[in-house]
Amino acid sequence: MTNTEQHYTMFINTTPEKCWEAITNPEFSRQYWGGHANVSDWKEGSRWQHEDTKHDNAVRVAGKVVESNPPKRLVISWFSPDNEADISEVVFTIEPIQTLVRLDVTHHKFKSDSTMAGAVANGWPAVLCSLKTYLETGAGFDLMAIFNGKCGSKEAA
Repeated sequence: MTNTEQHYTMFINTTPEKCWEAITNPEFSRQYWGGHANVSDWKEGSRWQHEDTKHDNAVRVAGKVVESNPPKRLVISWFSPDNEADISEVVFTIEPIQTLVRLDVTHHKFKSDSTMAGAVANGWPAVLCSLKTYLETGAGFDLMAIFNGKCGSKEAA
């Protein structure tokens, strides 16, 4: 894998506090992340888990909280429970700009043979668009329909 850093920027009509809560509160994250909840106490050194609430809370991704500075910056390690050696890091930076929030998400520090890098390259754009939609309208969209290729089909209706 040659792309060792993925960077995404969203401008969202919300407050830094609401953006932080959307990322860190399990009830909020499952609203825009296809039924997946981000679970932790969000203290530095604590474990965090990305749980599939639609399938027995199976842990899809996990890691440690590297840095937590609400509502400005969150840094977490990121790995699949099936392959903890394929570890990377995600940095969320939340910055108020007038009446908006600029959310920067950087996923980086991938191992040279990472399989996770390719998987998240497809996931982050959809997740972040759903997060923006959720914060601005109160409803995210069906990410699983998008990821399963059913968006816009009769099956998705």
